[in-house]
Amino acid sequence: MSEPTWKYNNDEEKKLAEEIINMEKAVLAKFFNGDMTGYDDLWSKKSFTYYDAVTTKRIDDFATIRKYLSKLEGKLHSDNYKIVDPRVQFNKNMDTAVLTYQLFAKTNINDVEYNCIQVYQKEDEGWKVIHSTWAVLRPMDKDYSKMKVVV
Repeated sequence: MSEPTWKYNNDEEKKLAEEIINMEKAVLAKFFNGDMTGYDDLWSKKSFTYYDAVTTKRIDDFATIRKYLSKLEGKLHSDNYKIVDPRVQFNKNMDTAVLTYQLFAKTNINDVEYNCIQVYQKEDEGWKVIHSTWAVLRPMDKDYSKMKVVV
């Protein structure tokens, strides 16, 4: 993999970026084993919005997304997934961060290639995602006819 063209401004940013990326990796490890509860701790209960390739409208609160994810509980599995080129960008106050990465996974439901955007905000309880977008990478190239319906 080539060296990224961007750099963190200081060691504090680099350390915090690694922490945020590791939080995301921990949740995905659960997610791809059918355990949706990782998002219970990661996503904000106070202010949250969500877009996904399979939703037709924005989801505007944690309770709604939790109900949506509960339909996947125990059903989704992948031994083969990877996060590519994670990058965290911070605002000048270091209380908001944007994590972007690509996610590639071969699951028991379908194969996915996503551009992921997670907007983190520092809350009293720690860093929480206030917005999440999972956008299909080049959707015009995908064949969804073989996708299993689970939700």
